Amino acid sequence: MHMQTSGTEKIGVVFKKNLGHYDVRHDNTVTTCVPSARLWKAFSETLHSETGRVVTAVEEKHMDPIAVGDRVRFITAEDETGMILEVQPRRNILARGSAKPMPGAHAFEQVIAANLDQVVPVFAAANPAPRWHLLDRILVTAESYEIPSHIVITKVDLVAGTRQDRELKEGIERYRDIGYPITQTSALTGEGIEAVRQALKGRRSVLVGKSGVGKSSLLNCLEPGLGLRVKAVNNATGKGRHTTTHLEMFPLASGGEIIDTPGVREFAIQGLEPEDIAYFFPEIAPFLGRCRFGMSCQHDDEPGCAIKAAVMDGAISPYRYQSFLQLRSDM
Repeated sequence: MHMQTSGTEKIGVVFKKNLGHYDVRHDNTVTTCVPSARLWKAFSETLHSETGRVVTAVEEKHMDPIAVGDRVRFITAEDETGMILEVQPRRNILARGSAKPMPGAHAFEQVIAANLDQVVPVFAAANPAPRWHLLDRILVTAESYEIPSHIVITKVDLVAGTRQDRELKEGIERYRDIGYPITQTSALTGEGIEAVRQALKGRRSVLVGKSGVGKSSLLNCLEPGLGLRVKAVNNATGKGRHTTTHLEMFPLASGGEIIDTPGVREFAIQGLEPEDIAYFFPEIAPFLGRCRFGMSCQHDDEPGCAIKAAVMDGAISPYRYQSFLQLRSDM
């Protein structure tokens, strides 16, 4: 595609992407941009060199050199559209393994968003019940990209005074003991809404969770109409599709920005080897290398395992230990 450019280079932040078009905010205005051929070529060459194999045309079609949250250098055209020339160095990214585009294909790194301050896993107390192992996958991924997490539990009014309430409290304490902040909320009673507002204030946050956990209701409580605006983007994306074709970052009235991801059923960890996983369980990592067999210990059946001893001593929860073994075996 040939664009008649005006020659004026600018810097802006990508806040929305939709099928290869990117809305870039700069100087109190918005320019819709496309990536330059040179940017695509550099991205493709990097993929080839990093993977050490030929990246197929089908795979390349599902990849994206530009993410929501990126600072980009772009040039404007006479019709007020733009062309992105360069993605500025990223402070960080959050990515997951893609769905395989075709049988026999490789999963690849799918960047969800860039330059983040925190990941906010959102789980419901009930309807649907919390899947703690999915939470562990999200937390390990955030740890691997060195991004803090703040866990939000919605719909706590549904379990008040029930057996599920006791089980929920046990789960919450498990993560608080590790050091993860957790806020319990109810869109019905308003519990925890102000605490979430404060946790998001002045930060760029990405929300991750299953469909049906009540993210829209939570966002509507934070700001009237915000949940509806976010939901419109997610509906365009397609329910449950493992993609980030459509994504948008929304400014918060209290300062900061949120990026809501479409509901996820799974969260594939990308770029880690099975032996790396233990480093991203904060309560397990300090015990690495202290086993009888040192770094070669698999922390499973070997005698003298410091991690298993820590489980027996109560320093590591049995649930998290089993989750670690399961996550490692899944890779």
